[in-house]
Parts: sequence; structure tokens; C-alpha cells
Amino acid sequence: MSEKFSRRDFMKTMGVGLAALALPRKGDVQDFAAQILMKLGRVTRESISVYAEPSDKSGILFQRFQDDILNIYRTVVSEDGPAYNPYWHRVWGGYVHSAFVQDVRNQLNPVQNTFPESGQLMELTVPLSQSYRLRSGGEWEAFYKLYYSSTHWIFSLTEGPDGQPWYEIRDGLMTLSYYIPATHLRPVSAEELSPLSPQVPARDKRIELSIDTQILRAYEGDTLVKESMVSTGLPSSSLDPAALPTDTPKGDHIVRSKNPSVHMGDGTLRSDAEAYELPGVPWVSYFEINGYALHGTYWHNNFGIVMSHGCVNMRSQDAKWIYRWSTPAPQEAVNSVYHTPVLIT
Repeated sequence: MSEKFSRRDFMKTMGVGLAALALPRKGDVQDFAAQILMKLGRVTRESISVYAEPSDKSGILFQRFQDDILNIYRTVVSEDGPAYNPYWHRVWGGYVHSAFVQDVRNQLNPVQNTFPESGQLMELTVPLSQSYRLRSGGEWEAFYKLYYSSTHWIFSLTEGPDGQPWYEIRDGLMTLSYYIPATHLRPVSAEELSPLSPQVPARDKRIELSIDTQILRAYEGDTLVKESMVSTGLPSSSLDPAALPTDTPKGDHIVRSKNPSVHMGDGTLRSDAEAYELPGVPWVSYFEINGYALHGTYWHNNFGIVMSHGCVNMRSQDAKWIYRWSTPAPQEAVNSVYHTPVLIT
């Protein structure tokens, strides 16, 4: 059944970050001006617990739910860990563990009116945005939810269901377009796509990843230039031999190809599609012929432990660095240049 777009829906979509500016209880911050400058976090799983102290040994006070936007007053390191991710956020009413709270901002952007024929790459700069598609009868229907730091190809500007400028998204997997408010996206500049350390010979660059420690390291010769916590694949189940393997493949690999925006999923058209689809996965660097990749992640913040279905989950800014630093560069022909080695142990 289609879901009609109302003014109430639009205000909820546009104002998603405004709820994050609600005043906390007395004593949490000193003044409202300080609060506006606080970090924001989006709950990325069905629910998370708010604890009395930064420890899962303390009492649970209440729950926060998926896509709730939280004010993060400060972040602390807990003696109770967990060791791989000991970070807890002070929020209204207590503390939440950082594992399923995405760091977000709420930034609106100028509207772009013209686009290259091949599309303009853009990045989402609000905590979330409800996209809509236009049905054949002229009715707008809620579609995917898009999340902070996801990237999308924009091809045109149109009038949305609220009479305001909306962008048309085409993601390569879908055979139809969908739309979101234009102010929710910012153009990715050519400078942001330029190679990092181009003066370093390509053969001096290499990536090493340890599944035991969940740490990725990038080297230029013998010099460590980047170290990142990651989340590799969950161990494959031996109970279902027909199931696809979810382990990240060990061994010697190379950066084979890249894509700055990938829809990971099967393009299912259903009202709860966001629960099964990952549109706009950013900064994807494929390293294995069966589609395994290093890529940005907006659905968890639990790096340092296995979490994925085989790919290497990274913070979006770290995946973007690898995307720019490794070879081949995005604009280079993949068969004509040296490919950065990726050693996974």
C-alpha cells in the first residue's frame, strides 16, 4: 500500500535534527549555546539501552530507538570496556555505549541547479532523510531512508511533494529514480576525489589487515601512514552449507576497482526496504573478485570486532582516505596501472 506524503511528513523529515536541540535536564550542560555545539548521534539499531553509569553492569534506565537523534554531551572511556570499544556517550538521562550510535551533523546546503550528464556525486549531511519515489499516478510514496555520510549520484533538480527543490537520485541498482530534499546533500568536489600522496611510487604503497586485532594499516615503504580500527566478516555458520560465506577472505589481494557510491542489496521494492537495503554505501574499494571490499559504514560504530557479511567495514572518513590513497586512482583504467596490495592475515 502506498504512503501518501503530507505536510506533517515533510516537517518531520526536514526537522529531524531539531529534536536533537531539545534542552537537557538541568545540570547536564551549562548553557544552551554550549549545547548547540555538541555532537549529535543517531541510533542505528532497533533499540539501545540508556544506563545509569558508563557500564553495562549498571542499571538500565530506559531505551532509545532506531533513528532517534541524541545530544552527546561528552564521551568517556569506561574501565568496564568492552576493551575493543570502551567509549560511552553521556546523553540525556544517562549513558549509552557508542557501538550503535553514528556520529552525525545536521548541515543544510545551497541548492545546485545544473548537473553533468554523468551525474553529480553528493554526500548526505543530515542525520537521516526520508526519500520518496513518484508513482505512475502522480502520487508520492515513501521509499528508502538515507543516512548521514552516505553518497549518491544526483542527476536533476525537481519540485518535490512540498513544492520545494528536491534532487533526483539514480543509484545504479534501481531501474527507477527516487528523490530527497536538495538541502540535505552537498556536492563532493573534484579536490576531494584527487589522489593522496601521488608523489609516492605506487609500488611503495601497501595495505595490511589483521583479522585478530581488527586493525588496518597502510604503509608507504616501511613507514606507517594510516592505522584504522575496522570490522571484518562474521565467522561463517557450519550449520548451513548452502549459506554464503561471511568470513573476510584471508590472503594476498589487490585493490581491483573502486566506486564512490554503491547500493548494496537487491533493490527490493517494499515499504520496509531500508531494513534490507544499504543504498549509498560510500567509498568502496573492491579487493576480491567475488565482491569483497573496503568501504564506509553508516549502520554501526562498533569497530574493533567482527560485524560484516564479509566486507571490511570502516569509518567513512577512513574508507575515503583509502579510496583516495590506494591505486588505481578512480579515474585510471584498472588494467593499466599498479594495484595496491592488500594482505589479510
